[in-house]
Amino acid sequence: MDPQIPKGFRDFLPERMRLRKRLMATMTDVFERFGFEPLDTPCLEYAETLLGKYGEEGDRLIYKFQDRGERMVALRYDLTIPLSRVVAMHPEIIKPFKRYHIAPVWRADKPQKGRFREFYQCDIDIIGATSMYADGELLVITYTVLKELGFKNFIIRINNRKILNAFAVNNGIPEDRLPDFLRSLDKLDKTGLEGVFAELTEKGLLSDRLRSSLASLTAEGAAADHEACIALLDGLVQGHALGQEGVAELRTIHETLKGHDVDPACYRFDFTLARGLDYYTGPIFETIVTEPKIGSITGGGRYDNLIGLFSKETFPATGTSFGLERLITIMEELGSAEAKHPVTQVLITQFDRELMPRNLRIARMLRDAGINTEVYFSPDKLKKQLTYASHKAIPFVAILGPDEDSAGKITVKNMSNGTQETLLQTELAAWLHAQHRNP
Repeated sequence: MDPQIPKGFRDFLPERMRLRKRLMATMTDVFERFGFEPLDTPCLEYAETLLGKYGEEGDRLIYKFQDRGERMVALRYDLTIPLSRVVAMHPEIIKPFKRYHIAPVWRADKPQKGRFREFYQCDIDIIGATSMYADGELLVITYTVLKELGFKNFIIRINNRKILNAFAVNNGIPEDRLPDFLRSLDKLDKTGLEGVFAELTEKGLLSDRLRSSLASLTAEGAAADHEACIALLDGLVQGHALGQEGVAELRTIHETLKGHDVDPACYRFDFTLARGLDYYTGPIFETIVTEPKIGSITGGGRYDNLIGLFSKETFPATGTSFGLERLITIMEELGSAEAKHPVTQVLITQFDRELMPRNLRIARMLRDAGINTEVYFSPDKLKKQLTYASHKAIPFVAILGPDEDSAGKITVKNMSNGTQETLLQTELAAWLHAQHRNP
């Protein structure tokens, strides 16, 4: 048998897995700092739960199949629909409900750089808050996470579906064709303006007026001054009450970002941002990095009507998602991924079988003190045991021979500089803790 895995799926060996865990730990710390709580859901849902929620293109990417009970089931496409189902099934959850969810999702997409068929999403959502301060807080968290991960050159793009809808209506697009217009506009970064024009023409939506308006807006680009950009968006929706409401919502988000001292260079209000999913109802946002070109690394928005699809009662909701795989890809390309960082802090060598019980007691003492400890299983030559520690980048090796044991001592070798020190066995844990604090 030739061992292999399906295209678009991956194994994660320990070094790669440690980096993933570090990123997830950083995110978890930030999420909980802002009062978010953890949630998990099954990877498998009934197909009807997922279908019809993402639009035609999204539905095509859902992995669905019939189980042994002849029920149509599907692997979750994202973490937002499962959250909506949870809230509908558990209306007793205290609102606003601030939750985070870090878990794999599956999409039958074409694999490419930074895009896989199985990948982790790291989501934060707020259910039950109508205030745009909630949306602003999501962007503050996005900024905080990326800064704590060491990202420098990123831009959070912000827009509002209400503004886009008003613009479309003001340019002659029927309301029932708005999803078609938005899905075409969402491809601007991939196909360019001419590609958007071609698709709109194919759909029968491109008028001379719309062509002129889009060309003018994309030529102007995003204004460097945030207030000027919001004023520009305001001008697009004159005479359309819902569009003006969308502009007011962006002003509240801007107020939130300024109140948290978010670097103005790290965000912009951008009319060209559309986001293709059908369920967005208000503010939408995504984050891009200027180098390397890899697409968005976070994305989300407000979806006030989605939970109502599962329940007689609906709740306002907003959320955003971090693309873990793309974050890691960027960090590796920029050389900012962590160097080899071992799980084990100290290896206890084995001199012979008679001293093994003492090794095990020392290992237990160190583990009780919170030190990750590994015991070598065989009395191989010391050089082989040291080579093992070196290959795994274990920083310290504890060597117990008959002379040390009779004196109640143990020798510790620093693998980074080759120095050795002989200590009392009872002092070993405190000494290792001191080395960790002062490497």
